[in-house]
Parts: sequence; C-alpha cells; structure tokens
Amino acid sequence: MLKQSLAIILFCFATFCMAQNPVSKKSDSVKIARDSIKKAEFLKNLGNGFLPTNFFDLDLRYLIKFNQYEGFRTGLGGTTNKSFSDRYRVNGYLVYGFKDTRFKYSIGGGFRVNEATNTWINLSYTDDLKETGSSTFLTDKRFFTFFEPRLLNIDLFHRHITKSIGVQHKISNHLLSETQFSASKINPTYNYNFVLDNESFNTFDLSTAKFSLQWSPFSKFELKEDQIVVTRDGYPKFTLQFTQGFKSVFGSDFNFSKLDFRTIQQFTHRNDSKTNITLVAGIAGGETPLTHLYHAYPNNITKETILQRFSVAGLNSFETMYFNEFFSDKFSTLQLKHFFRPFKITERFKPQLVLISRYALGDMKSINRHQGITFNRLNHLYSESGFEINRLLLGFGLSFAYRYGAYHLPNFEDNIAFKFTFNISL
Repeated sequence: MLKQSLAIILFCFATFCMAQNPVSKKSDSVKIARDSIKKAEFLKNLGNGFLPTNFFDLDLRYLIKFNQYEGFRTGLGGTTNKSFSDRYRVNGYLVYGFKDTRFKYSIGGGFRVNEATNTWINLSYTDDLKETGSSTFLTDKRFFTFFEPRLLNIDLFHRHITKSIGVQHKISNHLLSETQFSASKINPTYNYNFVLDNESFNTFDLSTAKFSLQWSPFSKFELKEDQIVVTRDGYPKFTLQFTQGFKSVFGSDFNFSKLDFRTIQQFTHRNDSKTNITLVAGIAGGETPLTHLYHAYPNNITKETILQRFSVAGLNSFETMYFNEFFSDKFSTLQLKHFFRPFKITERFKPQLVLISRYALGDMKSINRHQGITFNRLNHLYSESGFEINRLLLGFGLSFAYRYGAYHLPNFEDNIAFKFTFNISL
C-alpha cells in the first residue's frame, strides 16, 4: 500500500512537472519577447537622439557640438516622456559655448487637447543662436545625427530671444499641420546693417506667424498598440510653409512674407539600388533682413588648398559652395542622388557608391539693403557633381565633388571638394 501511494505521488509529481514545463517555456518566451520589444524601443529612442529614463528622456543633441563661432558647445537637454504624462510634456535645454563664453537655453512645454488628431498646444521661450540664411519647416520630423557635418564650419549666426506659441494638428494620417506665432529679438553676431527708408538697423524685433503642411499621400499606416505607425514610407512627399511678418505687432520692425516648398521623391529599383530626388524652393518679399533670407546649404570653407578644406561632407549640402558666398531672396535647389547596391566584399565590409549632382538658382532684388557683409547673387545656374564611397571603415567614407558651369572658378583646385563622410545606423 505504501509502495502504491509512493508511486501515485511520484506519478502526480512527474505529471505536474511535465505540465508546468510548457508554461515555463511559454513564460520564458514571453519574457524574451518583452525584452526584445524593450531593446527595440530603446534602440529606436537612441536612434532618434534620446536616452530614455523613467520619466525623462535625455536629448543627445545637446551633449556636445562644435562650430566656428561658439567653439565647443556642450550642455544637457531633454523632454518628459509618456511615463510622466501622455497629456502634458515639458522640455528644455541649457548649453554653454566655450569660445563665445555664453550660456544658451530654452524652456517649453505642451498639452494635448485631442488624442484622435494628436493636437497639441506648445509654448516655448528660447535664447540661442541660429544660422543666418537657414530655413526649416515646422512639420519636419526630428532629425538626429551623432554629429552635424555642416555645423562644424558655420561662422555666421544671429542671436535670437524668441517667445512662441504653436498648435500641431493631424488633419489625417497623410496630412500634418503646424501653426506658430512668435515674437523675436534679433541680434546678428557679425557686422551687419539692414538699411530701409534711410534708416539703418543692426538689431531688430520681428513678430511672425507660420503655417506649415506636410503631405505624404503614398505612405501606409497601421494601428499598433493604440498608436498609428508608418508601415511604408511612400513617395513623393510634399511640404509647404508660409511665413508672415507683421510690422508694429509687439514692437516688430518689418513687414514681410515668405513661401517655402520642398518635395522628395525616391525610386527603389529591383537590384536594391535607389534614386533620390529633392527639390527645395523659397521666395521672400517685403522688408526681409538677411537673417531670414536664404543661403543654398553651402559646406565649403575658404582656405587655399584642397587638403586644408578637407572636412565632413553634409547630407544635402553643396560641397563646393563656400560659406557666405551667396544669399538670395528667392532660390531653388535640385539634388539627385543614386545609391548603388552595397558591394559585398565580406559580411562586415559592404561599401556603397553614391553618384550625386546638385543644382541651385536664385537672385537678390534689393542687395543694397544689406550692408557690412559681402556676398554674391545666385542669378546663374550653380552646378556640382561628384560621388561618395560610404562605409569604408567604421561608418567612415570618402566624398569628391567638382564645381562647373557658370560659377566655375579660375583656379582649378578651388572647384574641387574632397571630404570624408560618416554614416552609421543603429
């Protein structure tokens, strides 16, 4: 009887263990899946330039940078995440430039008023520098790179103290909008005077309203974990932005308007190669100071020899165009890039050849308004072509570009840009 009882107990115990084994495996698989999701989410945040913590995501863009005016620029910044709140957010940064010995900062926040349309109202106060002649779209997605190639050589900045309030609103999955009202105090860090009606301004106040639309008609979206995510990045994409400056509103000095447009097309070929076409255009009218006009994304420093100009190639910049060489009140650029299928030398060594051609055209109507700084008009077609060989070693590659056409320079070497590239993906 005792033996039978022991046998039954052992049988039940064995059966129990066998029954629990699949559950254990299932539990392990669930844990592995969760860890995998967490790792993927962490890498996604890191790829977007954030180091996530419990309630606050550190913004890696502010850790360290370098430019010709500030020298090394370092600091901390970040934003609250969904663990803090999915209805409210607070963001900001504090940085210090070692060459100009000044702190710069921004503090802001927002609150969501509609979850279905992802409508947010945002407020911010910023005291920082901005590159003169640069133009950005409100609806652009956040872009992060471990270092910004063009930034290394930029020396023409203006200081701005800006108070802004904005509304971002998703009209549909394919159409995003953002509106912003701002008041700024502008102080160029270089010798510049804007002459208007026999009055000269070396500092000025601006009050502006911006409205931006981004249309992605061919992208595909799905609902995953209560969030709309992009499952296919479709092309072409279109972005349009209108800016209006109001004179005498909050002490603003000038009345002007700007219209900016960009379209991006990408063709993916059967042999795993692809072709990118980017068209950008802008026009400014009225009393627009140089700070809010256009350069054409130059990325070449003014030095004598090719090796002295050896630096980092940008992603969408003109590598042979010198900094501050051209400014325009209307301009357009066309960039063509063809990415060949990577050459599989080994499993780890897969360099990629990219052929590039870039063109720019612009003009400046009232060039005499801008005093104290010398630049040229871009009223003829600017042309450059070249190639990149990327991912030769640890993400580094080489870039070559040649300047030709209407703005070909007499000295042959001055038309050549030889640089390195840096491409890395997480």
